Amino acid sequence: MAVALKIKENFCDTRRVPLQKNMSEVTAPSKPAASTSPYTRSNPFPGKMVINRRLSGPESEKDTRHFEIDLTGWGLSFEVGDSLAVYPTNDPELVDEIIRALAAKGDEPVPVAKGQKTFREALLRNYSITQTTPKFLKAIAKRASAAPLLGDLLDPKRKQDLDTYLYGMGVVDFLSEHPSVKFTPEEFVGLLTKLQPRLYSVASSLRMYPDAVHFIVDVVRYESHGRLRQGVCSSFLAERANDVPVPVYPSVAKHFHLPDDPDTPIIMIGPGTGIAPFRAYLQERKAVGAKGKNWLFFGSQREKCDYAYKEDFDQFQREGVLTRIDCAWSRDQAHKVYVQHRMLDNAAEIWKWIDAEGAHFYVCGDARRMAKDVDAALRKIVQEYGGKSVDDANQYVEKLKSDKRYKRDVY
Repeated sequence: MAVALKIKENFCDTRRVPLQKNMSEVTAPSKPAASTSPYTRSNPFPGKMVINRRLSGPESEKDTRHFEIDLTGWGLSFEVGDSLAVYPTNDPELVDEIIRALAAKGDEPVPVAKGQKTFREALLRNYSITQTTPKFLKAIAKRASAAPLLGDLLDPKRKQDLDTYLYGMGVVDFLSEHPSVKFTPEEFVGLLTKLQPRLYSVASSLRMYPDAVHFIVDVVRYESHGRLRQGVCSSFLAERANDVPVPVYPSVAKHFHLPDDPDTPIIMIGPGTGIAPFRAYLQERKAVGAKGKNWLFFGSQREKCDYAYKEDFDQFQREGVLTRIDCAWSRDQAHKVYVQHRMLDNAAEIWKWIDAEGAHFYVCGDARRMAKDVDAALRKIVQEYGGKSVDDANQYVEKLKSDKRYKRDVY
């Protein structure tokens, strides 16, 4: 992921990926031959934002959005479990601030991948202008009239200290703090990296929405060093994409698709925006009339304001598509409750689904903590309810992976 969606902008702005990497049932279009579409990774389809809706309530600490992008005429395809790369543009206000800090005009010609653009246009669409690069930092340390600390921190032995120092700082901060540093526009862009697309897990099935893709995204906003920081792609989608094209291109996740047999039960662990592919799974299974049982674990901070897609899941339960759902609300009680705790609460039934009924086990979301905690909970369930030693339980889980019954899309 996201990814969802997955490097998914998480913080919540998604995965940065190099370019080389009333529901009604309808029949999914067959996947077209590549020649039927003029769109490629380097020439993505110009989608149109048709819905930009906040899912989280006003009391929430998060701004979680549901986006729908119109794909009419794109001639491409994706499967549930895949992601789409979204190609954002940078914040125009930040671009203008950088131009002013460099005492430039913005109309100077600078190089881009295929020719030249004006400095302003290149900063908007071609270069990453938020995160610093080693080349940029070295240039600042070399040219600034006084930046001894930065110079010391660039010693390779002090990488951790440098990362701590850089947290919450961006390119514009160094330009503002070191006005003695002068770069020509061409020199400046030579210190930057390419603006990369972000991957988001698709939250919809083409069988139910044949000309659209849905995303769920946490919009990144925070304050640091006296300045509002925003996720590049999440803020593009939330604030600047309503009246401009939203360039997209599919990214296949071969490892994260539904079981080939539609009668196979599945267990889905998707807290936060990690819910995206599982909403798509349920739409797909409904559309094809799959008989396999579906068990969803969802988690977020508060039930009242952070229960994304509650109406959808209630409807899926009424229709018999969603067999059961268990939710974990981390802030609704004094002690934190997460999805791994809900797994352990239902350990015997999870073991039955996996061992006796052959269920596939899916995890989507945060890799740093959630995915590790879920993995530990799964191994504990296998050990305790399978009557296995630690080593045997680990072997069992690893075999689930090799048999493609334990799949993770984490970021």
